[in-house]
Amino acid sequence: MTPDATELRRALTEEIAAADPELPVEWRESIASVPRELFLGTAVFRGVQEGWQPVNRKELGEEEWLRMVYSDRTWVTQVDGRDADGSPGPVTGSPTSSATLPSLVVRTALVAGLRGGEKVLEVGTGTGYSTALLCHRFGAGNAENIVSIEYDQRLAANAAVHLHEAGYAPVLVVGDGLQGCRQHADYDAVVATCSVRSLPPSWFWQLNEGGSITTTISGWMLAAGLIRLTLDEEGTAHGRFTDDRISYMLARPHERPPAPVFFPQLGNTRTARVDPRLLDRWAGRFVAQLAAPSAQLMTTGDGIVLRDVGTGSQAWTAAEGEGWIVHQHGPLSLWDQVEAALLSWQEAGAPDLTAFGMTATPEQQNVWLGSPDGPKWSLPV
Repeated sequence: MTPDATELRRALTEEIAAADPELPVEWRESIASVPRELFLGTAVFRGVQEGWQPVNRKELGEEEWLRMVYSDRTWVTQVDGRDADGSPGPVTGSPTSSATLPSLVVRTALVAGLRGGEKVLEVGTGTGYSTALLCHRFGAGNAENIVSIEYDQRLAANAAVHLHEAGYAPVLVVGDGLQGCRQHADYDAVVATCSVRSLPPSWFWQLNEGGSITTTISGWMLAAGLIRLTLDEEGTAHGRFTDDRISYMLARPHERPPAPVFFPQLGNTRTARVDPRLLDRWAGRFVAQLAAPSAQLMTTGDGIVLRDVGTGSQAWTAAEGEGWIVHQHGPLSLWDQVEAALLSWQEAGAPDLTAFGMTATPEQQNVWLGSPDGPKWSLPV
């Protein structure tokens, strides 16, 4: 017997509410009301050893498809611009769009502090599911207050159809969300469903005084921190990170360049002062990324590799006895930069991301530890 989608939505709502007992009843109603299966279309990608395997709704069967749809997880819908529907077999590449897990969509909106009545710019319509949740929660009678922008024309067109079928009528725009949407500005809140390496200037310029920006700050080591910043009367945004261990896909213009083949260069060799396995910790990797924002991170059997995209500088570690040695080559001493930041973090007690905050203008954006007067690192504006 095919399960009832309504019952599956209720079960999903109960699962999310059990993990967050303080979840407002209005959000529970939204999760229980929005038909997620409508926004996933007819196929998604599932990660396999060979890359990404298309999973087709018809081939899978309606019962298993609906149970899959109403699991609280992210489903990749596009890899390197290729949709799951029509892909013949496993494909390789990086995900470029997904249906974000419902609990994360709601958590991001809660961090944004939306109360209703605000004019909101959602950056990244994607499948339209997150937009639908926002519309159900805040758009009744105020659909024009929900503005959603999507870079990919095909994704935007599909989202528009599905939102209409679901009965929601937000303002939908095709364009580069990193440029905001001047046509419908100004906004009380910008909420991004993609990660950024730094805050785009347009988000500041299109925000009302006292407005907020909620996004994940990430980078080429794929460490991410969720933050809500509030704009003051002087045009400076301030905020603190949450301890949510989440990550949205990087905005396409901020995405990592292709990783080159690593050829180790010995360069200068010394004993490492900190254990490179600190980068396995969520906050540790975030600190390393702040210290070397243009470096990519790879792991080896017994250490890590850092390679700077701009200069080709590299650093790699190897176990030696009970300690570690590090080799550095190129104009940047990448491990020196990362090590100094990790030592500052350890001196502060190796706290989680709630100890970090951010002060930002369009021209200068700093992430700091403890307070704005503490250790700080500049983002690549």
